[in-house]
Amino acid sequence: MKKTLYLKFLLAYLIFAFFGFLVVATFTSSMLTEHLTRDKANKLYREANLIATTFASDLYNNQMTLEAMKTQIDALDTFLQSSIWIINPSGRVILDSNSPLDINSEVMVDNFDPTVTEGSFYTTGDFFGMFTEEVLSVFSPITNNYKVMGYVVILTPTSTILEECKSLLNISYITLIILFVLSLIILVFFTEIVYIPLKKITTATEQYANGNMHYDLQVESDDEMGYLAASLAFMASEIARAEDSQKKLVANVSHDFRSPLTSIKGYLEALLDGTIPPEKYEKYLTIVLNETDRLTKLTNSLLTLNNLNIKGMQLERTDFDINQVIRNTSASFEGTCRKKSIMIELVLTGESNLVNADLSKIQQVLYNLLDNAIKFSFPNSSIKISTTEKHNKIFVSVKDSGIGIPKESLKMIWERFYKTDLSRGKDKKGTGLGLSITKEIINSHGELINVISTEGIGTEFIFSIQKSDLDEED
Repeated sequence: MKKTLYLKFLLAYLIFAFFGFLVVATFTSSMLTEHLTRDKANKLYREANLIATTFASDLYNNQMTLEAMKTQIDALDTFLQSSIWIINPSGRVILDSNSPLDINSEVMVDNFDPTVTEGSFYTTGDFFGMFTEEVLSVFSPITNNYKVMGYVVILTPTSTILEECKSLLNISYITLIILFVLSLIILVFFTEIVYIPLKKITTATEQYANGNMHYDLQVESDDEMGYLAASLAFMASEIARAEDSQKKLVANVSHDFRSPLTSIKGYLEALLDGTIPPEKYEKYLTIVLNETDRLTKLTNSLLTLNNLNIKGMQLERTDFDINQVIRNTSASFEGTCRKKSIMIELVLTGESNLVNADLSKIQQVLYNLLDNAIKFSFPNSSIKISTTEKHNKIFVSVKDSGIGIPKESLKMIWERFYKTDLSRGKDKKGTGLGLSITKEIINSHGELINVISTEGIGTEFIFSIQKSDLDEED
């Protein structure tokens, strides 16, 4: 398309121009000549008929002399710029506006036949051999008592008609040239507005098809072409971002799987070759077991994210007490908190707070947030979980007194496999997927989750849940 489309437009333009001039030069010229000839003949016939019924009739009724008649037709000759003849049925020229009156000189039109017009009132030719050039002649009979006494014949050279036709054709040619110049301007605008952007888009699609999703496509236009280019560039950027994310995902998964697998392999080889003495088997088998737990957790998290993406987070909404869910989730961490001397403080609004959401997924959100809070809290510290009601929503806060999150990392903690430098030194079992899953769940509910953190002081996560209509009725 990019190699021939513009050439096709140019070829179509040239063909249009050629046939335009051809039509004007042939069909238009022929029709215009015919129209001007007929129009001229009509005018001359009306004059001839008027002469035949007035002056010529008076001449044959002996009410006007030849001299008076000659004076009249000479004046009309000047006005009409045409020769006027009075001819007898035998073909004898009685009067000629172009010749002096001479009754002794006889001029005969050989083979004169007024029926030569074949039902019309005019004819073209040399007028029975009387002229060397082509003339237009009209006939009007002179009658007296229902008898044809003669004919008024008006003759004019067809060259004058052709000159008038040529003048009009010149105007047509000039108009046609102006039209083609204007259409050429349109073609130039088409080139700038349509063809060049289309060529850029075509080039970009070829680049994208070849895998270069970072090709820069720029079409500065506010019309559909610009919208198409912008949509195509956005699609390419999204594909490029998805590819980058996929590469990053593969790299992160490979890294996170390689580390525990390397540890497991190393410890098992040491157990088999006797490097590790039997009395230390329990210690290293416990380490291997922990690494397998880490792999299981990573695999489960990946499966969870994959299901969320494929199924589009299908929710099973029910009405349940968020306060009770918080109490149950907190109780499940009792052993872990006891080991680190961490206290969980619950500040809940009311005895119960009914919300409308997916119970299992909200439990997972609370578990992920509380698990992170415990991991990154200092020993002998406390974690505060509170609920507040505002604008028909319940806001849940999980606040710890731990290492905090660096300011530059706050926007990236929701990305898959992302771990801050501080968390990498603190958490050896984390997968970097918990917060990504948490955000996906909250967003699927149409709610928001925010984080407030100060490095070295602590972190607070706050998310909202839609309040149940049943609670409002109570």
